Amino acid sequence: MFTKKTIRDVDLTGKRVLVRVDFNVPLKDGQVSDDTRIRAALPTLNYLIEKGARVILCSHLGRPKGQVIPEMSLRPVLKPLADLLGMPVAFSSDCVGEEAQQAVNKLEDGQVLLLENTRFHAEEKANDPGFAAKLASLAEIYVNDAFGSAHRAHASTEGVAAYLPAVAGFLMERELRFLGDALADPKHPFVAILGGAKISDKIGVVERLLSMADSLLIGGGMANTFLAAQGNEMGASLVESEVLDQARNFLASGGAKLHLPVDLVAADSFAADAVHKVVLVDKLEAPWQALDIGPETIKLYVDIIKEARLVVWNGPMGVFEFEAFAFGTRAIAKALADCTGITIVGGGDSAAAVRQAGLMDAMTHVSTGGGASLEFLEGKTLPGVAALEDLPSK
Repeated sequence: MFTKKTIRDVDLTGKRVLVRVDFNVPLKDGQVSDDTRIRAALPTLNYLIEKGARVILCSHLGRPKGQVIPEMSLRPVLKPLADLLGMPVAFSSDCVGEEAQQAVNKLEDGQVLLLENTRFHAEEKANDPGFAAKLASLAEIYVNDAFGSAHRAHASTEGVAAYLPAVAGFLMERELRFLGDALADPKHPFVAILGGAKISDKIGVVERLLSMADSLLIGGGMANTFLAAQGNEMGASLVESEVLDQARNFLASGGAKLHLPVDLVAADSFAADAVHKVVLVDKLEAPWQALDIGPETIKLYVDIIKEARLVVWNGPMGVFEFEAFAFGTRAIAKALADCTGITIVGGGDSAAAVRQAGLMDAMTHVSTGGGASLEFLEGKTLPGVAALEDLPSK
């Protein structure tokens, strides 16, 4: 159930509105190379502009570690943002202080200002109350529309909410509605798919999904650790030896729900042009390493997905950045696209894979937040969401 106030619940006309967006976009040669996150913010921004708000945007970009790093400036976002909004966007080369204040003072109703990278200040990540107060002093209302950063308690995602009325934007609302409703009352058969490199950062997620889902399909590097826990020789594959006992516990408690690869695409080195072959899971020997799920596993997984009424997917099935090892991930994306049930893709690499395959529109929902959607799947409270005002209870 979605219980937070949104921008629909506040008077915006003529108000200075600080909007935390997720403009942590990839840059190439000083240009935005993928504008997905900018587009995701448009419904909220267009609504605020239409309502005559004075819109002040803040975001982080990259990991400048509290230093001013010109290559991590948000300035390259200006042109694509202005083009998408169809109007000029002002820019302040600091997110707090005199320049930011002056830029805000110049705003008229329905105009937009973008502040420089909040992480150029170390106080942002430290969630420093003084810094949060400075950011908040620019505005009269705070809107969090950055689901992708909602799992972090930073000054711009959580701290400012202590000083201003705080509500959700439309993207935040959409994310919480889709993920929240799907997990609050899951349709069955409920199939969960987990991939990516490590089990260690997904232990809580595996536990929760095993308790909720009818089938949990495992791929990617994390499958290697499960297979090793079963006693398979994994050659030169990535295996997290420190969580083998945990993997054995999951195998024991998961029973028939937990599905592991039966074959793998193995390579003689970790490289795009590596020699590779399909091997059964009990036939992998050094120097070979598993870099994707094999064709029999794909068949098995696709058949399970076909029957699903709800599918939640987080993490690729292999090293999909390398063409030779992208088949598993692509096949899963295609199976979700063909599935007649609800399909939710949890951010990060899985979202990138769906985008690459041109299948974004075939999914019910593709999350904008990798880490945030993982923590949400785990059942954790996200600080950036908890800080928002609740709707009055009926």
